[in-house]
Order: sequence, then C-alpha cells, then structure tokens
Amino acid sequence: MALPKKIEDRLKRGIKRYQPILSSAKSRDVNESDTVTIIKDILSDVFGYDKYSEITSEYSIRGTYCDLAIKIDNELRMLIEAKAIGSELKDGFVKQAVDYAANQGIEWVVLTNGDIW
Repeated sequence: MALPKKIEDRLKRGIKRYQPILSSAKSRDVNESDTVTIIKDILSDVFGYDKYSEITSEYSIRGTYCDLAIKIDNELRMLIEAKAIGSELKDGFVKQAVDYAANQGIEWVVLTNGDIW
C-alpha cells in the first residue's frame, strides 16, 4: 500500500529537516537522554504525534523502563527503545526492545539511536 503523495512529501521534508540536527548530535556524541529529546521532536514534528498526550517517556514495564511509548486514544500502540546516537544497535538491544513489547502484548516496537531506526 503506497502512501498518499502529500504524506510522502511531508515525511521527506521533515526527515530532511532533521538530518543536520542528527548529524550535529552525532558529531557531538550526545547522550541517550538528548537523543530521546530529538526522537520525540521527530515523532511530533514529522510523524504528527502529540508530544503531550500521545508520546510518553520512561514507560514502566515490570520494574524497568522503555524510553518512549506511543498511545493513541489512551491505548498503548508502540514502544520505542532509544540508545545514544553514537551507539551501535546491538543484538542485545533488539532483544531488550522485543522483550518490552512481548511483556506488554504490543505488536510494534522500534529500536533506534536516532540515526538508524
């Protein structure tokens, strides 16, 4: 299923706008917390999520925390595990993200360092 042209163009513009921000963050080797801030802005500005009602930080899962969660109509839809932008996304991080989703019965989980999704 193809995206409508209008949405495709909006996503391309938004992603292009964040490329210099991500490059700068990577060159400065920002930490995970600062990377999460950029990711939240991308989710809001590019993908249209409301950062005050649909994006939740530090979502609690069985005594641990996933960095971000997306809730739509107050229902959990997606978990996002973030690492610092300079971090390599290792297999252990994939397992961590998948375990978070499995523990919550969530179909969608994202692992990202802001640069790689």
